[in-house]
Amino acid sequence: MNEWEDFINRCNNCEKCGLSVYRKNVVIGRGTPKPCPLMFIGEGPGEQEDIQGEAFVGRAGKLLDLLLTALEFDPSDYYIANIVKCRPPENRIPTQDEVSACLPWLRFQVKYIKPSILVCLGATAAKAIIDRDLKITQVRGTCIEKGGYVMIPTYHPAAVLRDNSKRLDFFRDMKLVKEKLSEIKQR
Repeated sequence: MNEWEDFINRCNNCEKCGLSVYRKNVVIGRGTPKPCPLMFIGEGPGEQEDIQGEAFVGRAGKLLDLLLTALEFDPSDYYIANIVKCRPPENRIPTQDEVSACLPWLRFQVKYIKPSILVCLGATAAKAIIDRDLKITQVRGTCIEKGGYVMIPTYHPAAVLRDNSKRLDFFRDMKLVKEKLSEIKQR
């Protein structure tokens, strides 16, 4: 068994927090688990993700896919993951204990995939990765260098679906991600 298969096996058998009781599927991520320059990190699986066992396949994922296609991101350049791997009941925000229990899994994914850019989709991801006290409306669309990574916080696609006024900012943030990705690929 290779390192990635062992990781999947351990995730699928994880009972480190109470979310394991509610899950249909552990949602590891979406994309080919290989070194690539960009990783999108969301909050956690929703209903469709829990059913299908894949990250960002519901309405928010369709919006993200639409934007990635429109901006001509190459799917081989990115991997999509979440802070927590199991769906919180009623799609609530994961608790700090649940986030803490799952962060080692995400750290493994980041180490294995070796991205240069981490895009935090929403406040939960940004708080878990960048700074617990950050406010997404104040830092979205900025580049934060931390731990050898370029981190770009933006709105979660689900927030954009709920609030049309966030669409333009989300689009601009994703254009910034595309620019940073182009810079890294040119090095």
